[in-house]
Amino acid sequence: MRKIIALLLLSLFLKGHAQTKGIFSKDPIVNLENFQKQRLYFGFYLGFNSYDFKVDYNKFDAKPKNISQDIEIKKSTGFNVGLVADLKLQEYINLRFEPGLYVTKRDLSYPTSYFLTEPTSSQKTREVNSTNIHLPLLLKFSSLRTGNVRPYLLGGVSATLNLSSNSKSIDDNSGNRFRVKPWTTNYELGFGIDVFSEYFIFSPSIRGVFGINDELIPDKDFNNSPWTSKIESLKNRAVFINFTFH
Repeated sequence: MRKIIALLLLSLFLKGHAQTKGIFSKDPIVNLENFQKQRLYFGFYLGFNSYDFKVDYNKFDAKPKNISQDIEIKKSTGFNVGLVADLKLQEYINLRFEPGLYVTKRDLSYPTSYFLTEPTSSQKTREVNSTNIHLPLLLKFSSLRTGNVRPYLLGGVSATLNLSSNSKSIDDNSGNRFRVKPWTTNYELGFGIDVFSEYFIFSPSIRGVFGINDELIPDKDFNNSPWTSKIESLKNRAVFINFTFH
């Protein structure tokens, strides 16, 4: 699937530039010269994500000195799809709203030492599926346009609604149910580049997302839970790679 999406994006990119003299040539044809003079414009994006967790251990049970005793986070590559609304505030500053659907999965692998008795493989592993409605509000700081290329920086805040949080479940980890809070807040930093083709703007970007609030829901028998008793906070960390089309 990733290869198919990559080939599709590449073909769209090449098609848009087929009739130009080249983006990075000495004297390129200037495409869509007046496009970003619009006050408001829209677009859409496709992309990939890699979510992680930042684990802080509680002060009563400090993080083990031996790193092999840490909870291991096994990441996977998810996908993103969403819309873009871009409001021009100033010549080089835009306000962007990028609501989207982000799907991902993480596995938490617990050390045997966390358990009083020898755990089974299913007890040692917790699968955290996330179907996120991601709502970022970002400021885009663009540089001076050079030919058909314009780099930019992004920064802002976001709220995330996890539709797969299990927050309303009456079961906890004793019933094989890992629970997190449905809403989290984050701050985001990234950079990208606008590439102006003959018919559209193609904007690849990469962005880091850093969770602000703890999203873990402790187990009911907190003191005796090997899954949550040692954790003080569990916060989102993620990298987004998006391909935006205007």
